[in-house]
Amino acid sequence: MFENLVATLKANRLKIVFTEGSDARILEAATRLKKDDILDSILVGNVDEVKAAAKEGGFDIDGIEIIDPATFDKFDEMTQKMVELRKGKMTEEQCRAALSKGNYFGTMLVKMGYADALLGGATYSTADTVRPALQIIKTKPGNKIVSSCFILSRTGKDGNEEKYAMGDCAININPSEDDLVEIAIETARTAKAFGIDPKVAMLSYSTMGSGKGETVDMMRNATAKAKEAAPELAIDGELQFDAAFSPVVAKTKCKGSPVAGQANTFIFPDINAGNIGYKIAQRLGGFEAYGPILQGLNAPINDLSRGCNADEVYQMAIITAGLK
Repeated sequence: MFENLVATLKANRLKIVFTEGSDARILEAATRLKKDDILDSILVGNVDEVKAAAKEGGFDIDGIEIIDPATFDKFDEMTQKMVELRKGKMTEEQCRAALSKGNYFGTMLVKMGYADALLGGATYSTADTVRPALQIIKTKPGNKIVSSCFILSRTGKDGNEEKYAMGDCAININPSEDDLVEIAIETARTAKAFGIDPKVAMLSYSTMGSGKGETVDMMRNATAKAKEAAPELAIDGELQFDAAFSPVVAKTKCKGSPVAGQANTFIFPDINAGNIGYKIAQRLGGFEAYGPILQGLNAPINDLSRGCNADEVYQMAIITAGLK
């Protein structure tokens, strides 16, 4: 799954900033990225502490850039830039305090062009990674929200790779109809980046009016809006998962649908369904789950699980920079 992303990154050298530079998992991943000649890294943190942690873990970080907010020579310039971006919402003193922390400092490095992408969350919460991104990087033109998706991958019985996209499983708790439209379109774009030709199913407990309820209406209306907003995409709903996935069930429940029975990009009505759904696929279906991949921002920024390992950091770094 990573071949295309790695090839793109090797042809177009990018730099990723890690907000927790002294974390052993980050150090191991950055070392591997350097060894494999895929990405340049910036490690945020106290230089002595980062080097000590690398020595303790046996990681060769020679040549990897380390930037300490406390000694950064452009810190004043960065502060003034953040004051302008916050437009009266944060004082200069508040901006200085925020920028002393790796999450805000790393985000400003991206904003000011020192780095192309950011990966954080090994010790920060999701909110502490997303909040600076929303305040500083902001959403892309035409987007009002940040959303997320997971890419699910496994080797099928025929030896070929099975890949699916699922959103939103991590960010938006109770998305509105308009939010779901953005989530569907952004998830389809992410799917394409991973070589998936998106066929988007707007999921529900109802298939084409078989059930009633507010969430059924919401998914049906969101489907209509998404089709209007992105007529080039194959989108249909509302669909139950079996109708979206199984060709046999699709013939019975919604014959003639351009998506039913062949969907590979699944949009859930809320975070409960999305989070449960991808974890069932991961644990019972034997899929590898990559994400959450943040969508809708002006720059590639992603969040790690605090329980992540070095392999996941390495993979998410490739994903993050590869989506630029």
